[in-house]
Amino acid sequence: MRTRTFLTIVVCSILLAASCAAQFLYQNGNPNGTVDAWTINFGYVVSDSFTVSGYGTATGFDIWVWEFPGDRTLTMDWSITSQEFGGTTYGMGTVTVTDAFLSVNQYGYDIDKLSAYNEFYVNLSSGTYWLNLQNATTLQGNPLYWDENSGPSQASESALGTIPSEAFDLTTCYCCGEHNGPDCGPPQTPEPGTVLLLGSGLVGLAGALRRKVL
Repeated sequence: MRTRTFLTIVVCSILLAASCAAQFLYQNGNPNGTVDAWTINFGYVVSDSFTVSGYGTATGFDIWVWEFPGDRTLTMDWSITSQEFGGTTYGMGTVTVTDAFLSVNQYGYDIDKLSAYNEFYVNLSSGTYWLNLQNATTLQGNPLYWDENSGPSQASESALGTIPSEAFDLTTCYCCGEHNGPDCGPPQTPEPGTVLLLGSGLVGLAGALRRKVL
């Protein structure tokens, strides 16, 4: 009986750990990379809206950008506000991003995915907010352009006003439905091999415990 109880605890603990992962709080559609993009440094600010249904905690974001060939993004300033470029500020700061190269578009720009997960943490209630990005820095000091994808978000550029919206998502970290802190990392889908290894390990553990008892 004690062996069965122990095995149950082990199985539940493993499944609990495996279920802790980042989920999407908001997604504004897929990147485009071929139509247009908007500068988020050299004094320009781009602001995109997003809507949260119920309480949520934003713990990271991804954006897609156009970069000069061979350049890499280092940091950028962000804020979440009640209006485009202002109003009530719910969070702000500077993030160091992870830069992943994806492709080269027809204009010769590198299309990259930028991710920020360790310096971004904002509690939000139900409502519509604005993500503002600016002051991006790159390895070579070039302009950085936020990819336009015309998703459901509304968007504005500080010099021109209303523009089509940009490619981005916001993530939140949960563990079995409970908030798990800001360092959860990007959303991940377990690979079939990982699931098989977990199942094999549990079967092996059950067999080992049974042999020990008998």
